[in-house]
Amino acid sequence: MTSLSLFDLTGQRCLITGSSQGIGFALARGLAGAGAELILNGRNRARLSAAADKLRGEGATVQELAFDATDHSAVKAAVDGFEESSGPIDILINNAGLQHRGPLEDFEPEDFDFLMKTNINSVFSVGQAVAKHMIGRGKGKIVNICSVQTALARPGIAPYTASKGAVANLTKGMATDWAKHGLQINGLAPGYFKTELTAALVTDEAFTAWLTNRTPAGRWGDVEELVGAAVFLSSGASSFVNGHILYVDGGITACL
Repeated sequence: MTSLSLFDLTGQRCLITGSSQGIGFALARGLAGAGAELILNGRNRARLSAAADKLRGEGATVQELAFDATDHSAVKAAVDGFEESSGPIDILINNAGLQHRGPLEDFEPEDFDFLMKTNINSVFSVGQAVAKHMIGRGKGKIVNICSVQTALARPGIAPYTASKGAVANLTKGMATDWAKHGLQINGLAPGYFKTELTAALVTDEAFTAWLTNRTPAGRWGDVEELVGAAVFLSSGASSFVNGHILYVDGGITACL
């Protein structure tokens, strides 16, 4: 056995929520490169199928599982049905989430509720549904996608910051309850990465200037730079890592 074999995901089946685009899609591609079989998830079936076809064209083994990660009953039915018909889900990456910006004093209650439902409730619902099967097998990996805003706030995104702080503490709670069953549950917290969802910020010269000056690495991250951390947290290499939040942020949380 070589040390590199610790990172081998061959034969492992990984469900990634919100994986039709952006960080979720990049992580799916990266884990496939480490040998994992993919289960892509999203609400938009057409977009989900297009993403799956693209990855299949690159040689990945891909299944599609369309469900709304915020609908607890739908999540349970989808996960239970997949486990019964297709086999175990060995790895879960809870990536589904959204951003909604606005002054906190004017933030609409319904927008707050929807953001929390998407960013927190989905982690609970999908995590619980998958963990129940993992617990029975005595093993499993769950990676919850946090954020640089898990630790830091910026103007106009207070509810998002609250939601990602909650994801981190839910991650710690999951580890506290489920580590004894052989599960490892950790958080992956990206800094500022270039994706479809951040395109407007990337092209905003003032924001990019602020970010590059604020970040020790002096640049935006590329989504491919999240893959190594995701493979580590999904593999045997992290067998005694539990309840940890791994920041991949170019050093932005390390300095004032």
